[in-house]
Amino acid sequence: MTRHSLVGDTSGSVTAEFAVAVPALLLVLGLVIGTVQLSAQRIALTALAGDVSRLEARGDTRLASARLSEHQGTPVISRTESGGVLCVVATGSPAPGLLAPLRVAGRGCAAIAHTGAGEAAP
Repeated sequence: MTRHSLVGDTSGSVTAEFAVAVPALLLVLGLVIGTVQLSAQRIALTALAGDVSRLEARGDTRLASARLSEHQGTPVISRTESGGVLCVVATGSPAPGLLAPLRVAGRGCAAIAHTGAGEAAP
Protein backbone atom coordinates (compact mmCIF):
# COMPACT_ATOMS: atom_id res chain seq x y z
CA MET A 1 0.00 0.00 0.00
CA THR A 2 1.09 3.46 -0.66
CA ARG A 3 1.14 6.15 1.95
CA HIS A 4 -1.47 8.14 0.07
CA SER A 5 -4.08 5.36 0.32
CA LEU A 6 -3.74 5.15 4.14
CA VAL A 7 -4.31 8.89 4.56
CA GLY A 8 -7.69 8.78 2.78
CA ASP A 9 -9.00 5.79 4.79
CA THR A 10 -11.83 7.00 7.14
CA SER A 11 -13.42 3.70 8.14
CA GLY A 12 -12.06 3.91 11.71
CA SER A 13 -13.38 7.42 12.30
CA VAL A 14 -16.96 6.35 11.65
CA THR A 15 -16.65 3.66 14.32
CA ALA A 16 -15.15 6.13 16.79
CA GLU A 17 -17.91 8.68 16.16
CA PHE A 18 -20.53 5.98 16.60
CA ALA A 19 -18.93 4.83 19.88
CA VAL A 20 -19.11 8.38 21.24
CA ALA A 21 -22.54 9.34 19.86
CA VAL A 22 -24.56 6.31 21.01
CA PRO A 23 -23.89 6.67 24.77
CA ALA A 24 -24.56 10.41 24.57
CA LEU A 25 -27.83 9.77 22.74
CA LEU A 26 -28.87 7.14 25.30
CA LEU A 27 -28.09 9.54 28.15
CA VAL A 28 -30.24 12.29 26.62
CA LEU A 29 -33.05 9.80 25.94
CA GLY A 30 -32.90 8.58 29.53
CA LEU A 31 -33.11 12.13 30.86
CA VAL A 32 -36.11 12.91 28.67
CA ILE A 33 -37.94 9.74 29.73
CA GLY A 34 -37.15 10.42 33.40
CA THR A 35 -38.45 13.97 33.13
CA VAL A 36 -41.67 12.81 31.51
CA GLN A 37 -42.13 10.18 34.23
CA LEU A 38 -41.59 12.75 37.00
CA SER A 39 -44.02 15.17 35.36
CA ALA A 40 -46.68 12.49 34.98
CA GLN A 41 -46.31 11.52 38.64
CA ARG A 42 -46.64 15.15 39.72
CA ILE A 43 -49.78 15.61 37.63
CA ALA A 44 -51.29 12.44 39.14
CA LEU A 45 -50.46 13.57 42.68
CA THR A 46 -51.87 17.05 42.05
CA ALA A 47 -55.12 15.54 40.76
CA LEU A 48 -55.28 13.22 43.77
CA ALA A 49 -54.67 16.08 46.21
CA GLY A 50 -57.34 18.20 44.51
CA ASP A 51 -59.89 15.39 44.64
CA VAL A 52 -59.16 14.57 48.28
CA SER A 53 -59.26 18.23 49.35
CA ARG A 54 -62.63 18.80 47.64
CA LEU A 55 -64.14 15.61 49.08
CA GLU A 56 -62.89 16.26 52.61
CA ALA A 57 -63.85 19.95 52.48
CA ARG A 58 -67.46 19.00 51.86
CA GLY A 59 -67.37 16.24 54.52
CA ASP A 60 -67.11 13.12 52.33
CA THR A 61 -64.26 11.45 54.19
CA ARG A 62 -65.42 7.97 53.11
CA LEU A 63 -65.19 8.92 49.43
CA ALA A 64 -61.84 10.62 50.05
CA SER A 65 -60.50 7.41 51.60
CA ALA A 66 -61.79 5.43 48.63
CA ARG A 67 -60.08 7.85 46.23
CA LEU A 68 -56.80 7.45 48.13
CA SER A 69 -57.03 3.66 47.97
CA GLU A 70 -57.54 3.81 44.17
CA HIS A 71 -54.24 5.61 43.63
CA GLN A 72 -51.24 3.53 42.62
CA GLY A 73 -48.53 3.42 45.25
CA THR A 74 -48.89 4.78 48.74
CA PRO A 75 -48.65 8.57 48.72
CA VAL A 76 -48.07 10.40 51.99
CA ILE A 77 -50.95 12.81 52.64
CA SER A 78 -50.67 15.94 54.76
CA ARG A 79 -53.49 18.37 55.46
CA THR A 80 -53.52 22.01 56.54
CA GLU A 81 -56.52 24.18 57.27
CA SER A 82 -56.36 27.96 57.27
CA GLY A 83 -59.08 30.55 56.95
CA GLY A 84 -61.78 28.15 55.81
CA VAL A 85 -59.58 26.51 53.18
CA LEU A 86 -58.39 22.91 53.38
CA CYS A 87 -55.14 22.17 51.56
CA VAL A 88 -53.93 18.63 50.90
CA VAL A 89 -50.39 17.75 49.83
CA ALA A 90 -49.78 14.30 48.34
CA THR A 91 -46.15 13.18 48.23
CA GLY A 92 -44.83 10.02 46.61
CA SER A 93 -41.99 8.51 44.63
CA PRO A 94 -42.25 8.09 40.84
CA ALA A 95 -41.47 4.40 40.39
CA PRO A 96 -38.97 1.74 41.35
CA GLY A 97 -35.60 2.17 39.72
CA LEU A 98 -33.16 5.05 39.44
CA LEU A 99 -35.83 7.66 40.19
CA ALA A 100 -37.11 5.93 43.34
CA PRO A 101 -35.12 8.11 45.79
CA LEU A 102 -36.76 11.26 44.39
CA ARG A 103 -39.92 12.60 46.01
CA VAL A 104 -42.64 14.32 43.99
CA ALA A 105 -45.51 16.31 45.48
CA GLY A 106 -48.83 17.68 44.33
CA ARG A 107 -51.06 20.16 46.18
CA GLY A 108 -54.77 20.87 46.06
CA CYS A 109 -56.95 23.23 48.09
CA ALA A 110 -60.71 23.63 48.54
CA ALA A 111 -63.03 25.89 50.51
CA ILE A 112 -64.58 24.13 53.48
CA ALA A 113 -68.35 23.81 53.22
CA HIS A 114 -69.98 24.84 56.49
CA THR A 115 -73.51 23.53 56.84
CA GLY A 116 -75.05 24.71 60.09
CA ALA A 117 -78.58 24.53 61.48
CA GLY A 118 -79.93 27.53 59.56
CA GLU A 119 -78.02 27.06 56.32
CA ALA A 120 -78.97 25.02 53.31
CA ALA A 121 -76.40 22.63 51.91
CA PRO A 122 -75.48 23.28 48.23
